Amino acid sequence: MNRRTFHKLALVAAIAADAEPTEIVIEDRELLAAFDKRSGALTRLVRKRSNWLVQRRPELGVSFRLLAPLPRQRANFVLGQKQTAYSVEKISANQVRIVWNDPVSEHGGVVPLTLTSTATITNGSLTFNAVLENKSSLTIETVDYPYFGDFSPPDRETPMYAEHLWVGALQGDEIYPRFQNGKGYWGVLYPTKTIGSHVSQFCLIRAPNQGFYVGMHDPAIRYLLEFTFEQHPGVVDWVTNDVPRKGEISGLPVHLEFRACHFVFAHPGSKVEFAPVVLHAFDGDWHAGLDVYRQWRATWFGKPHTPEWALDIHSWLQLQIDGAEQDDRVPYGDLVKYGEECAQNGVAAIQLVGWNRGGQDGGDPSLDTDPALGSWQELHDAIAKIQSLGVKIILFGKPIFADMSTDYYKKELYKYEAVDMWGNKYESNGYSYTTPTQLAGINNRRRAIMDVCSPEYRDIATREFEKILALGAAGWLFDEVMQHNGVIYNFSPNHGYRPPGYLFGSDIPLAKQFRAAADERNRDFLFSGEGPGDWLMPYYTLGYYRIGPDTRHALRYIDPSAPLMAAVRGFDARDEINLALAYRYIISYEPYNFKGHVTDFPLTLAYGKRVDALRRRYREYLWDAEFRDTLEATVAADGNHRYTVFAAKSGKRAVVAINLEQGRAMSLRVTLPGARPLSIVSPERPDAAPADGSVQVPPRSAVVILEL
Repeated sequence: MNRRTFHKLALVAAIAADAEPTEIVIEDRELLAAFDKRSGALTRLVRKRSNWLVQRRPELGVSFRLLAPLPRQRANFVLGQKQTAYSVEKISANQVRIVWNDPVSEHGGVVPLTLTSTATITNGSLTFNAVLENKSSLTIETVDYPYFGDFSPPDRETPMYAEHLWVGALQGDEIYPRFQNGKGYWGVLYPTKTIGSHVSQFCLIRAPNQGFYVGMHDPAIRYLLEFTFEQHPGVVDWVTNDVPRKGEISGLPVHLEFRACHFVFAHPGSKVEFAPVVLHAFDGDWHAGLDVYRQWRATWFGKPHTPEWALDIHSWLQLQIDGAEQDDRVPYGDLVKYGEECAQNGVAAIQLVGWNRGGQDGGDPSLDTDPALGSWQELHDAIAKIQSLGVKIILFGKPIFADMSTDYYKKELYKYEAVDMWGNKYESNGYSYTTPTQLAGINNRRRAIMDVCSPEYRDIATREFEKILALGAAGWLFDEVMQHNGVIYNFSPNHGYRPPGYLFGSDIPLAKQFRAAADERNRDFLFSGEGPGDWLMPYYTLGYYRIGPDTRHALRYIDPSAPLMAAVRGFDARDEINLALAYRYIISYEPYNFKGHVTDFPLTLAYGKRVDALRRRYREYLWDAEFRDTLEATVAADGNHRYTVFAAKSGKRAVVAINLEQGRAMSLRVTLPGARPLSIVSPERPDAAPADGSVQVPPRSAVVILEL
């Protein structure tokens, strides 16, 4: 071959090489994702049906980020955009596998490790699975993956929101065209928002008529994951928090970063398999996003055992008999008269607060009886007497905190408190009750946060819990089960496992231990809790909440038949009770902030009885039916209102409509597509009357439109 021919062939080969694609593409009918062959960065993500260019600019694509703190420099990151992937290969039509080996950190040189990711597209879902093998001498604290460097709205004019579940309700913030900083104060470079998996295992990134569900699919919640949003390079100003509307400002690209930050704390020599992160496209509003979560939830949730009485239509009284300032309000011997009042008024359960030594939020986690209120036998006998009247006793407890003023803490429990990575104990300020001194926060009983990851402490907590069982109560309510006062990990090396321990993950084995103890005595012993995270709902099957007119009742939509309960506190609490009717909540009567008799607010009690009577009469529509929130019907009104839809097993529907106006009647027009003949009922008028969908609703009242 002569030299001229050789150069010609070389030129052809070079041109062919340049023409080769620089991306690997995987796709299905719904999504297309592209990854850079050199770096492994996600360079494009397209939702085909609506042509939503989610990851819009390939040059802003990012692969991953790791935090590998050095002994004298904690902010030592490994930035994926500065790395070259060891391999990027398409292993099937809808899968790509990417391997990064021995990346270079910003301040510590090469970090010996292997990060392997598999991205899969199927049925409109893009799933990321990853494994980290840490061969270095450093602890890899966090890994950001997947990482979207340019998460864009469908167009410049369309707003976008980030939403998540918190204590049963859907919460959310706007992320475009306004982005308000929510994290780090002046410590962050860019306005930042995060949603922790200890609050919600999913977030919705939603435009008005479509969006993406993003979920951490790990029922065991082994570690914390944060859904993280960063607005680059910032906002126009901090008065409006407007995002620049063009592609750049001051020569800097305008883009929203979105990433899943895994707090894995991978020790030297360890291998960590990450929880799958799933992105799923949907059409519609937030209900459609929750439908995606419901589908995954059904794969692991099952149907927990709950006593039949707790699943039926009924109401509770919450009663505090002693506070943190020891006012010793109700001796054990006087409890029976409260039970008699409840029995006479059809109230099926009493949640008893402050019954243990120290009063409410005092003495925790001890569940000893209080001699100032009477003897153990007196409480035991009062419980038995009240329950013989048909009224269940539910005892309040709080096993994840320790009252630091007690000898119990000072002599024993301090050994099991959670500490930070510097060895300092976590503690909370406690609560302010009753007296001027405590209301001013001067003598609050500070609380240590107990390490529920410790098997030894779980045994202590179980022994305390067994004291409730010994008293013969029908159940218990775990107050503040949804949190550990902001503490997420325990770093103590002395608690029987390799730190750090993820407190929220260990709530599950703690619940299982409690449940096993209860089952030895009474399988129908009720577990209830204050706003438990959804991963705890298989154990704490009855959830307690405080709701309002602006609550978006996500958990009720996710689980239409779950026994959820709402506080009713006012002296003519029609609005609170109407919301309980509309959203299928059990009523918890709480006069004087749960320090009174159920008869102390006769107007509230009388209306609550009417609402529960209506539910019993029409339970096919209002209790045994599927809750559909605002789907399948529309209600037009000339004032402040709420409405919900129930779909009965027969296919017939009911619409509950509430007039929230305080002083005037409201005209409502209910539209049920394809409706059968309609009738109308209300708490005051329970007999069905014909209706055409146009109704007048008095102020602070509710009506129910039924399909016949």
